Amino acid sequence: MFTARLSTVASNIIALTLAIASASSWAQASERPELTGVWTNAALTRMTRPANVDKLIVSAAEAQQIIANTSVAGLPVGEFEATAENTDTLAPPAAGSDDFGLRAYNDFWIDPGSALARVKGEYRSSYIIDPENGQIPHLASPTADFERRNFGVRYATGVGDMSGPEAMPLAERCLLGFGNTAGPGMMGTLYNSTYRFVQTDDYVVIEVEMVHDARIVPIYANAAEARANLRPAALQQWFGDSRGWYENGELVIETVNINPQQMAQSSVPITAAGKITERFSRYSDTEIVYRFTVEDNNLYAQPWTAELSFHASEGPMYEYACHEGNYAMPGILAGARMLEAEQAGQ
Repeated sequence: MFTARLSTVASNIIALTLAIASASSWAQASERPELTGVWTNAALTRMTRPANVDKLIVSAAEAQQIIANTSVAGLPVGEFEATAENTDTLAPPAAGSDDFGLRAYNDFWIDPGSALARVKGEYRSSYIIDPENGQIPHLASPTADFERRNFGVRYATGVGDMSGPEAMPLAERCLLGFGNTAGPGMMGTLYNSTYRFVQTDDYVVIEVEMVHDARIVPIYANAAEARANLRPAALQQWFGDSRGWYENGELVIETVNINPQQMAQSSVPITAAGKITERFSRYSDTEIVYRFTVEDNNLYAQPWTAELSFHASEGPMYEYACHEGNYAMPGILAGARMLEAEQAGQ
């Protein structure tokens, strides 16, 4: 009898403990979105709204019309296959031609998405939702002095600064992914637009398939605590200094002190004095709504906000085998020096 009572008491204690643990887990889950998983944001929507489109949300038919006039890295959608004149000879395209870089690919190797971005079931004509016109509110006279070096133009044409290794774009040197895939302000690009999110009690890790970038974000109890634990400003990391917290069912990540080397080649240019605030909310079992707001008085007339979605993906996450540091660098620089010598001798 005594043994039976002990067994009953033990069973009740275990049941109570499991109930408390379950309630605690439920409470934590209700306060923060469950983001762990593999996701993709591949889409043909662009940051800004096309000139001939006057609204954010479009119908399926209107979305197809926009796609018909959309280019991917300078070429119309679906036209990456090499042309007959390029396949009939061994000669590469001429330097400076629009297809110089892209004809190294065909449609098998790219995956920019096949439709406009869908957010909460709606097709979007731009990622920007504020200002309402879907355009970036650039200052007419920015106070930050920088030269915008467009990696896409250099890649497509083969024309660019080849004065030394540091003149090459960060993505060409395999230091960061191109197209702002890792953000902050994360957007898909020509391929490898897959992400793995991992949550623990203390961190959120966002692994990016493109160039296997990884953002490791510490999580704090609230915004005040997160802002009180910033790194020294002298530590200018790639992707900036990110701190996160949970608020109203969302993961909030605030990033400051972004490495200034990113500014000239980013889809979301920002100075070290600016700030980007990202918000992740779970819309459904298969969709995370992702919104980011950019604030920088040095470059923009007002804060501006973009919104897109991450959709569940079966994966897998592929290794991005970029040639680290670019093993072709000696050939690129040697070719540039040869061209300079030839031009000097003319």
